[in-house]
Parts: sequence; structure tokens; C-alpha cells
Amino acid sequence: MSLFKARDWWSTILGGKEEFDHGCLCVADVDNSGSGQDKIIVGSYKGYLRIFNPHPVKPGDEIQPEDLLLEVQLREPILQVEVGKFVSGTEGLHLAVLHCRKLCVYAISGTLGNVEHGNQYQMKLMYEHNLQRTACNMTYGPFGGVKGRDLICIQSMDGMLMLFEQESYAFGRFLPGFLLPGPLAYSSRTDSFITVSSCRQVESYKYQVLAFATDADERQETEQQKLSSGKRVVVDWVLNIGEQALDICIVSFNQAVSSVFVLGERNFFCLKDNGQIRFMKKLDYSPSCFIPYCSVKEGTINTLVGNHSKMLNVYQDITLKWATQLPHIPVSVKVANLRDLKGVIVTLSDDGHLQCSYLGTDPSLFQAPRVESREINYEELEAEMKELQKIIREATKAQDILPKSEKHRDLTVSAEVSPDLDAESQAIDSEVKAEAVPSVTVKVTIQSRVNAQKPNLAVYVQAPLAVTCDQFFFDDLEPDSSETVVLSVFLKRNYSPSELEGNCVVSYNTPTGKLLEISRITKVAQCKFRLPLRLVCSPAQPSKAANHKLTIDTNKSPISFITIFP
Repeated sequence: MSLFKARDWWSTILGGKEEFDHGCLCVADVDNSGSGQDKIIVGSYKGYLRIFNPHPVKPGDEIQPEDLLLEVQLREPILQVEVGKFVSGTEGLHLAVLHCRKLCVYAISGTLGNVEHGNQYQMKLMYEHNLQRTACNMTYGPFGGVKGRDLICIQSMDGMLMLFEQESYAFGRFLPGFLLPGPLAYSSRTDSFITVSSCRQVESYKYQVLAFATDADERQETEQQKLSSGKRVVVDWVLNIGEQALDICIVSFNQAVSSVFVLGERNFFCLKDNGQIRFMKKLDYSPSCFIPYCSVKEGTINTLVGNHSKMLNVYQDITLKWATQLPHIPVSVKVANLRDLKGVIVTLSDDGHLQCSYLGTDPSLFQAPRVESREINYEELEAEMKELQKIIREATKAQDILPKSEKHRDLTVSAEVSPDLDAESQAIDSEVKAEAVPSVTVKVTIQSRVNAQKPNLAVYVQAPLAVTCDQFFFDDLEPDSSETVVLSVFLKRNYSPSELEGNCVVSYNTPTGKLLEISRITKVAQCKFRLPLRLVCSPAQPSKAANHKLTIDTNKSPISFITIFP
């Protein structure tokens, strides 16, 4: 056992082919249980929202079904999840979920279960805001010194800060000199928003300055508007750090002064409220995430810094106190209180490895029992061996009650995509602004070798693609029979899907053994199909009057684009 290796307390792998980033992890008592126990909230770029409450029997146990309180697919990529007092009239905690073009606030509640399946958890939408601009990240806090509630500020990809006073939109302001969005944080002590601009400098903007500045309806303004309109957004203070920033954290612990922590590409900085540097630490590795937390030594702050070498370093101010090895590269790290265990380190990787760990070693309490020496009784061993062989023979005889080998599956489903687009488009209720929205025919065939009862076919494609019909119900299928359905796939909304792969899933019941009347097994068969690129893209003529041209010389004769992309 390595001393410098994170002890695995609880871990799981989230989904398949899902992606996660810095804003996808949050820890809080989101269901307002009052127990002081944090829940782990995780959102993914595929739109899955999961809430965990780990309860390992012993450290390192695998995930139990009851550890997953809630799993919902919201169908839109989740950029960030936060927990705060987002609903007016109550000081209870609610969950804010940021999508590309939408902000949703949910209430998470649980009801006591009456059976062994445990408690039931529900997610209720309290309100949502449809965004006019594509979101990048968000922060929250008691903007303007309000009491008992949190307001939300969203930064768009084109540099607009959109502020929401819970159920209503307050105002929006453009940051001056904006090029690319950076991390965003709110300091309640100075009532300021702190970000890092493309000029590689930390900038602070007072909430009051933003509130009284000219309303930002358009990104471009004429010089006359700039001179004649009201107050402009003015930065409070600026600090040049000379590198891009990965994250910003505002800390204010009882025994430590209020500080602004900025994690750069090669350094992390601790700043005072007025932008002066308290200290900085040069890193000899590439960091991936960090989080400051409370220190036991008065006047100091501890910081966890994860890096791309799968290491998690613990600093007390600028002094390295501990280094521990992780099984993955963390993109987000939090410190949580789980099941009466305070200070659990929660890490998340970009491919969905979620782990709760702690530092140090486990005490070894095992003592080898004393072995009693006794003579071997061969007659007893031979009788026991015959008894075991008899049990094995009986078990192999009764094997017909178990599922047969799946060399020949009971039911198979196949999907055939037409090589040509439909001559007459089957698109319905499409929002795409085009003369004719193309559609393609998919032929789905179900073949059954057994008596399949109540087969149900579901067809799923990635949004914004849609199908003319996604649910089919059939009568019972006799052995060696088949069913065929035809549907069309088309682009429903005016943006590109993340993938062109679709799924067909058939669920059905099969009777088992001699208990035909009372015992049925539910089985599932599925297949995948790929849609043509022409469904979402249309060929365009090359521009001959281009502003910029790029010529590529190769040492071998180039292949024709017609050959590569027929």
C-alpha cells in the first residue's frame, strides 16, 4: 500500500461516451434534508443529470443501486450545475442547471419509501429562462447585498453578463474589450464580479457599476451612442497575470482573510480584495483544476490542485504539504461531508470517472488465526467429494431452466437506412428555414424465433434530429415470424446534431419453462444505424472570390475530394 495514493472510499463510472468538464460537478444538501450530508450532483454534455448519496459498507465498495438518488436525461447539454437559494419566498436550496440556450431551476425532494427499494426522489421545474445568447458559464450570490436569496449571473460566449433576479430577468451588460469568455466568480465581500479576460489580466467589475450602466441591447455601438448615452461599464481594478486562467475561487473563512484565488496555466495566485497579490506559487506541472478549503492553521488557506499527471497536490499557502496519486485526470474537484465523514475529496474526470477518496493509510487490524494441526481423515474427504460430484451432476441436468446460450438470439432487430433521400420530404413541424427539409427512410425489421409477447419498438435519434414516429406497438409474434415498419428521420431544429447514430430498442416478454401462466421474462434487443451526412448538410459551391487562400504542397499526389467524400 502506497502512502502517497488516494484511498478509494467510493467510486463509479458514469454512462458511456459521455463528456464532463469543470462546471459539471457540484456538492450540496440539494434535497434540504437538514442532516448536514452533502449530495453529489453531476451533469454531462449528453444532458444526463445524476444525484448521488454514497453509502459504502466499507471503503472501496462498488456502487449500490440506492446510492443513485436520481437520474434524468434533460436532452440538452449541461454546461454547469449550482445549488443556492434561487426561488423567491423560500430560503430552501434549489438546483440551477445551465444549458447552452436555457437556464432551469429545479426543486429536489424525496419521499419515504414503503418497500425495500428505499426513498423516492423527484425533480420539479420551478422556472426557466430562455437565453437570447449562447451561454458559457455562470455564478451566483447575494448581488447588491440582498438577504436570504441568491441571484444568478450568466456569461455569454460573446461577452455579455446576463443577470437574473430569480424568476425575472434584470439586465444585461457587455464587458469592454471582450474577445473570449474566461472563468467568472462573484465576491460578496466587495459585491464584485471577477473574471480573467483575453488580455490575460484579472478584472473586477462592481455590481452597482453594471446595474447603473447603459443597457446592452446590441453588441455594436456607434461612437455617437458611446458619447451621448449613459454611464459605461468601467473596470474596478485590473491585475496582469500574463497567462490564461482555468478557474477562479473566492474564499472567506473565519480564521483567514478574504482572498481571490486564480488558477493559471503555470501558476496559482492569491489576491486581496483590491487586486494586490498576497502570494503566488509557480507550478512545475500543468494543472487541471483546484479548490481552496479551510486550513487548521490560523491565517493560512489550504488548496487542492489537480494536474494532468493524475496527481492531487495539497498546498498550505505556497508550501506543498502532501501529494497523492489519483486513478484519473481530474477536471473538477470538490470537498464534501458524506455520511459523517468530513472532508471527503470528490473528483471527476472528463470521461465520467467519479471518485470519493481520502488521504493517508488504512490501519491494518487483521491478525492471522492460529492454525490447528490435525490428521487428515481420507474416508471423510472421499465421502464429501462424492456428495459434491452428485450435486454438480444434478445441477447440470437442471440447466434447462436457465437462459439458453445466445448463439441464436430469440429476437433480432435490424435497421436499413435508404441510400437516397426521400423524393418527397416527410418532415413535420420542422423549424429549419429552408425550402425543403430533407428526410431519409429507415426500414426496421423484427424477426422472432420464439413466442414474443407484447413487443414494443422505440426509435431514438440525437436531437435536433427527429423521427416521424418513435414508438410502435405490435401484437404477439409467433415463432419464425417477422414485423417491418418504415419511418423517416429529418432535421427538426436549426442546428447540427452531435452525432448521426440512431438506436432501435425492442422490449418483449417470453414465457419461461412450465409456468406459462405466471412467469414471464422481459428481454431487450437493440441495434444501431447511421444516418447520411446529406440529411443535415447540403453541398455548396466553392467560393472563387475568397479573401484568404491556403495552398498545401505534399510530397505525394493528392487524392481527389470526390474519392474521399463521394
